[in-house]
Amino acid sequence: MTLLLRGLAIGFSIAAPVGPIGLLCIRRTLAHGRTSGFVSGLGAATADAAYGCVAGFGLTAITTFLTGEQRMLRLVGGVFLLYLGGRTFFSRPASAAAPANSAGLVADYLSTLLLTLTNPATILSFIAVFAGLGLGGAVGDFRAATWLVAGVFLGSAFWWLLLSGGVGWFREKLGPGQLRWLNWISGGIIIGFGIVSLLGLRS
Repeated sequence: MTLLLRGLAIGFSIAAPVGPIGLLCIRRTLAHGRTSGFVSGLGAATADAAYGCVAGFGLTAITTFLTGEQRMLRLVGGVFLLYLGGRTFFSRPASAAAPANSAGLVADYLSTLLLTLTNPATILSFIAVFAGLGLGGAVGDFRAATWLVAGVFLGSAFWWLLLSGGVGWFREKLGPGQLRWLNWISGGIIIGFGIVSLLGLRS
C-alpha cells in the first residue's frame, strides 16, 4: 500500500505541470466536453505508466534505446505538436460541447499517448524521481514495481479527471467569442512547444 501511495504521488506530480498535453486536454474539454478531455488525459496516463514500467522494472535496454533516439522522437513529437496546434488555432468554437463518439475518443486517446511517448525526457524524470525517493529497491522486485506502476497510472489519471472536470464546469461560463480566443491562445502555445522541440534538434 505504501508503494501504491508513492506511485500515486509520483504519477500525479509528473502529470500536473501544464504543458502541451495539458493544453490539449483543456482545449478538447472546452470543445467536446469532459469525456473527451478525460480520455485524452488517459492517453498520457497510459504513457506515464509505460515509462514507469521501464523505470520500475529496470528495462535498461529500452531506456538506452529511447535516450539514444531522442532526436528522432523529438522530431516526430515536434511535427505532431505543430499539426495539433494549427488545428486548434484555426478551429471554430462550438456553441455547445459536441457529443462523444467512439472514433473521436479513440483518436483523442491515441494522439496524447503518442505525444507523451515521443518525449523521452519523461522516462528520465521517472528514473530521477524513483532514485530520489529511494525506490531503487523496487527494480528487480516484480510485485513492488507493479504496485508502483499501478500507482503512477492512477495518480496521473486522477489529475486528468480533476482537470477535465474543472474545465468542463468552467466551459459553461464561456461564450463563443471567449472560446475563440482560447483556441487562438492554446493553439499558439502548442505551436510554440512544437517549435521549441524542433529547435532542440540543432543542439
